[in-house]
Amino acid sequence: MSYQTISADEFAKRIQSDDRPLCVDVRTSAEYAGVRCQGSVNLPLQDLTADQLKEVVLDRALGVDSTVYLICQAGKRSEMAADKICSELTSPVCVVAGGVQALPASVQERGEQNVMSLERQVRIAAGALVLLGVVAGVFVTPWAYALSGFVGAGLVFAGITDTCGMAMVLARMPWNKAA
Repeated sequence: MSYQTISADEFAKRIQSDDRPLCVDVRTSAEYAGVRCQGSVNLPLQDLTADQLKEVVLDRALGVDSTVYLICQAGKRSEMAADKICSELTSPVCVVAGGVQALPASVQERGEQNVMSLERQVRIAAGALVLLGVVAGVFVTPWAYALSGFVGAGLVFAGITDTCGMAMVLARMPWNKAA
């Protein structure tokens, strides 16, 4: 089964209606603790299974044919989650285009935490590693330039494939887990 995509504005209209659709946020627990969609459930992408999702549908007393809406920060992780679970679900799956950042403020709720997004963490980590490789290359050994080259190659690979290994590693770090 494949998934559909819905605009953030159309999804917001559905949230504000009486039927209150099931929204599953696939960001890290820490990101979810910051800003999120009203009434959403957090199942981080790195831990997400179709069985977990089926349990949530059952817990919410929804029918097996109820649409499951997936949301993340900007849309990419939701697409990855849909690709991961669609074949194992009987429920229709819909990805919210643009993610939480595209939702109108009227359907967002703020948690108690102010959190740094995973994308920002990746930029900081990649920049720090490149800088470390250059500084170590100048002051320690020219072989250290290889670190900068490795990070650059990783960024090119991430751009071509639209997947990021560093983001997957950072998502599992303790600071990205809810307290």
